[in-house]
Amino acid sequence: AMPMLDVGNAMTMKRMLDTSFPGIHVVLENYPPPFPKRALGKMVPFVQVGAIATLMAGDQIFPRFGMVPPPWYYSLRANRFGTMASVWMFGNFAQSLLQSSGAFEVYCNGQLVFSKLSEQRFPSEFELRELIGNRLSDSQIGKNLEKDLVL
Repeated sequence: AMPMLDVGNAMTMKRMLDTSFPGIHVVLENYPPPFPKRALGKMVPFVQVGAIATLMAGDQIFPRFGMVPPPWYYSLRANRFGTMASVWMFGNFAQSLLQSSGAFEVYCNGQLVFSKLSEQRFPSEFELRELIGNRLSDSQIGKNLEKDLVL
């Protein structure tokens, strides 16, 4: 899942490219985050369920491990539903953060034209239009002109 800002920017850029270059095929895809982030993101729901289960059944769980429930358990349990809501919300936030790559990678005919990961910034509409226009004129329009000249 991309953060809303990135989805909005990506859609704006897609509309701009569709308008500037009629007939161009623009595909929006999620760029996968690095493996460690993906793996941690997959573990978050298990931690959430474990934390909520501990909160709900800690009185039975701690003694089975030969432990006395710690003081923090009782303070969290006193506001059980607030704690569960916090665990759920924080977990969802963490999962969203871990699934986001922060990427906005633009390819034209299989070649990288712009990389937010390397540039550490988002391209302007003007910059992206110029980069794509140059790449298309080098490949598509140049070949079409050659064909027209040959005929």
